[in-house]
Amino acid sequence: MLHLRLEASVSESEPIGRRLESAPGVKRVLAAQTPDGRLVVLSADVEPGSADHLLEILGDLEIEAASYVLTRLDVVAPISTLRMQRSAPGGFAWLEVLGEARASSRPLARYLAMMSVAAIIAALGVIESNSVLIVGAMAVSPDLLPICALSVGVVGRRWPLVGRSAATLVIGVALVATVGALLAFALSAAGLLASDFNVRQSSIGALAAHTDYSTVLVALAAGIAAMLSFETRASAAVGVAISVTTIPASAYLGVSVGLGEISEGLGALAVLAINIALLIVSGTATLFTQRLVAARAATRASDGA
Repeated sequence: MLHLRLEASVSESEPIGRRLESAPGVKRVLAAQTPDGRLVVLSADVEPGSADHLLEILGDLEIEAASYVLTRLDVVAPISTLRMQRSAPGGFAWLEVLGEARASSRPLARYLAMMSVAAIIAALGVIESNSVLIVGAMAVSPDLLPICALSVGVVGRRWPLVGRSAATLVIGVALVATVGALLAFALSAAGLLASDFNVRQSSIGALAAHTDYSTVLVALAAGIAAMLSFETRASAAVGVAISVTTIPASAYLGVSVGLGEISEGLGALAVLAINIALLIVSGTATLFTQRLVAARAATRASDGA
């Protein structure tokens, strides 16, 4: 459930209130005048699937974005309300997805720190041929966020969002490769690696530096899972599925460069580029389908009302 709070002048409040009361999915419209008597504060509960239509109404009324705010409410009772929300047509709310994407499109310090930690763990996994470490790195990595944000930007044709998300994704992947290269170089210089060690000995290379039909299928499936989880705020549950297509290849690329094995690094770079492209394509297609289905459901609901 979403909650709308809107400030309007006394003269504008009545027509705005009538439009809100007639809008589908908007309930419990209330109005209260401020103590100084200059403004009227309107509030209402909004079903998630009606949020996009509500924004269209506010736009038609020429209400400035600074005059209202929509917040999410976690409803725990009554049970009938919860069932209504789950079964309501058009439960997909583009507004919420767009908000999540904007928050995930910037290279914040925490994102960079988590990617650095994932890089160290993954690089050690490559060097030690330890798949457990690779899985751990994938669980830590937050690279799901900019990938999903980029898909949201493409579907919504919000090109600044696409640019920010792409930059954040590139920065994150480059950071993993750089940290991996520095770690591999430092371990080699310190004599902690065998003198005849080369990255081709790592069993991770089969996953990180070579492609086949399974690579394509995994990346496409991971893109679908990424977008579905992004919409439902369950991204942590599928983060490993996304990172399996990015973190091993990024770390393998870094270790290869750090040890001077450029040809192996180029193979990992190709795998990484293919996987990211497939993730974006499948994620974008999934979100476009979700938005189309939600729009049709909302149209049927309004026609039947």
